Amino acid sequence: MLKRIVIILTLFLTIMALCSSLFLQAASNSVYVIPVQGQIEPGWLLFLQRSLRDAQRTGAQAIILEIDTPGGFIDTARQAKILLDELPIPVYGYINKNALSAGAYLALATDKFFMTPGSTIGAAEPILLTGGQVDEKMLSFWEAEMRSIAESHGRNPLIAAAMVRRQLAVEGLVKVGELLTLTTQEAENLSFSDGTVNSIAELLDQVGLSGSTTVYSSATFWERLSGWLINPIVATLLLMMGFFFMIVEIMTAGFGLAGFLSIIAFGLYFGGHFLTGVSGWPSILLFVFGIIFLIIEAFIPGFGIFGIGGLTAVIVAIILAASSIASGVYMLLVSLVISGIAAFLAFKYLKRKGALKSIILSESATREAGYSTSQDYSYLLGKKGITVTPLRPSGIVEIEGKRYDMLSDGSYLSSGEEVEVSKVEGYRIIVRKIKS
Repeated sequence: MLKRIVIILTLFLTIMALCSSLFLQAASNSVYVIPVQGQIEPGWLLFLQRSLRDAQRTGAQAIILEIDTPGGFIDTARQAKILLDELPIPVYGYINKNALSAGAYLALATDKFFMTPGSTIGAAEPILLTGGQVDEKMLSFWEAEMRSIAESHGRNPLIAAAMVRRQLAVEGLVKVGELLTLTTQEAENLSFSDGTVNSIAELLDQVGLSGSTTVYSSATFWERLSGWLINPIVATLLLMMGFFFMIVEIMTAGFGLAGFLSIIAFGLYFGGHFLTGVSGWPSILLFVFGIIFLIIEAFIPGFGIFGIGGLTAVIVAIILAASSIASGVYMLLVSLVISGIAAFLAFKYLKRKGALKSIILSESATREAGYSTSQDYSYLLGKKGITVTPLRPSGIVEIEGKRYDMLSDGSYLSSGEEVEVSKVEGYRIIVRKIKS
């Protein structure tokens, strides 16, 4: 019986060893194809990191970047280059249509790159998120980056620089005042590219990897979602909704739908940047502390250190969470302006139109409007009293030895101030401060 068990176990281990050997052989014969499509942004970098780990784990013999992009974030492209430089296996570029701006930089970062007929590479001038050109310092830095990466791979650095700076001219290619963009044939004639191919299979033939198994990497749902959330336009909309619903929540009684929607909007903003690695816990914790300080400030008379500290913390947290300080400031300013205008219009025009009727008291509870109360407080009209508690805007006022729940006429009133009843609307007793 023991002998039979030993034989079965030996056969099992032998079969497992053969399967592992076949798997490793198949993996070592594979080439990973990683798409570089759409905008190059931090969300895509997360996908690239995961794809490179998978390729190394399975023993792939090469990486191919399939490039078709209008460009993207310079910082993201530089981080991607660092990842590619650390790889122990060759990386090839396959430009299938366009490698512009940061896309041209990534193509130059590969060991060799090939272009399909009708493709282009170039137009790498950096621009601000708000539009327009960057300052000379940034332009000079990016030009040096393009020159350096071209030189390190044996390509003409002047051509790479002319893709960045309009002031450079290349005889027969581009005049002063124009950015250089090369076609497939121009790039091959200038030996700027490594050739023209019609497919990835042809590229593999060119680099001596014909017959390799191609494995196509694709982004997961969470990688696509996080990348979408940190898009500057989407991130600005999230901030705008967060501030808008926060304003609505502050101006309505209790905690309701507006507060919940504000939390979701801010959560998506910080969550997207956190998942992509753009920001970390410090910005999230700073934002939470800022909100806590603002809540504390709401229960303290006036506007003091908690209010100032809370606003500062919220602003700094939003800027720190963004992909860059400039981007954060821009998104913050735009969202504050738009949300402020939207909140003003909402309360001015929708308050009595039904859209906000369910959460805002828009009618006075007067007898003329059909309201009646079990007690008539109209006899208090014109009477004077002393505030027992602060009115923000509600609080307690003592009149002729009796205490009543009253509302200020809109201004903050501290305790111990002399007031006069200016209006009575059913249960609503409104007072105003008596000027000394």
